Amino acid sequence: MTLIFVPKEAGDQETRVAGTPETVKKYVAEGFSVSVESGAGEKSNFSDEVYQGAGATIGTTADWERSDLVLTVTGPSEQNAARMKQGAILIGLLTPHRRSDLVRKLRDGRVSSLAMELVPRISRAQSMDALSSQASIGGYKAVLLAASRLGKYFPLLMTAAGTIKPARVVVMGAGVAGLQAIATAKRLGSIVEVSDIRPAVKEQVESLGGKFIELPMEESGEGAGGYAKEMGEDFLRKQREIVARHVSAADVVITTAQIPGRKAPTLVTEEMVKAMRKGAVIVDLAVDSGGNCEISEPEREIERHGVHILGYSNLPATVPEDASTLYSRNVYSLLGLVKTKEGGLTLNLEDEVIDSTLLTHDGVVRHAPTAALLEGQR
Repeated sequence: MTLIFVPKEAGDQETRVAGTPETVKKYVAEGFSVSVESGAGEKSNFSDEVYQGAGATIGTTADWERSDLVLTVTGPSEQNAARMKQGAILIGLLTPHRRSDLVRKLRDGRVSSLAMELVPRISRAQSMDALSSQASIGGYKAVLLAASRLGKYFPLLMTAAGTIKPARVVVMGAGVAGLQAIATAKRLGSIVEVSDIRPAVKEQVESLGGKFIELPMEESGEGAGGYAKEMGEDFLRKQREIVARHVSAADVVITTAQIPGRKAPTLVTEEMVKAMRKGAVIVDLAVDSGGNCEISEPEREIERHGVHILGYSNLPATVPEDASTLYSRNVYSLLGLVKTKEGGLTLNLEDEVIDSTLLTHDGVVRHAPTAALLEGQR
């Protein structure tokens, strides 16, 4: 019988789990044997007993060596990757552009790995899009963090002691995280302005109650798969000049702009921070890829020029129960392309989703940018 293993995630800061009792129950019903490492779901509020009730056995780290399929959130340590048997399949957010040594271990061990961040943005793969499901949570939590740090109300309040003006929020980047940030900030009653280099998102911004900051667009900033593309420094300078006026009047700035495989663009310079009012808050959701704010620091909350700057890279892990629920459903949906009716596993290399998502297979790095990166490191 095919064995699926859900291990405990590496690192104290990762609270999510790649298989929930909901999806484990489905795997068992489909004829798979499922082992969940003891304590794997504890930080997401899923106990070992609940997993057992869903049909799983409670396993140990020894299951790395005998499992046919391993489901992870952020990928295994290099040591655990080396323990996987040849021909096994690994699924996770593997960040291959930053984890070259892990990719080598998977390649040399002849492990087939599916990187969830490589799922193409096409209609039939929407239910597998883990980047979007997790980014939505990040945008939501960014607003709550900002509200908790800001020394003001978000909504307009008319009280016996007078009127309190609503907070002003600027969201930079109207992708999945940005749109959720807009919606959450509006629900809390703030005035929301939005900057994005893709004119096509204006309608979405306005449908959520945000005001779109118009930029002088000589070319579209729309990149492949709906992502923003990298723009020239001259455009970024003009963008900063226009947006700076809105930022200086803002109580909260939330930056979400990222470009796949590239350093995040600098949208908020230190000079712009200096011009902000005392007590304002910046939440930089792009800090893990270099940061949209020039002076944000990874995994730290700092104060510069009287402004609170929050640089947390894994906000979905602060909402572990729902983040795990959504992520595990993304994984389950992807596995719909891998499972056979007989309860086995197969990789159809002619399927567009599998072909795009497959990082390593049969001793080869199939993802061209990662293969080029490894070649350049030789």
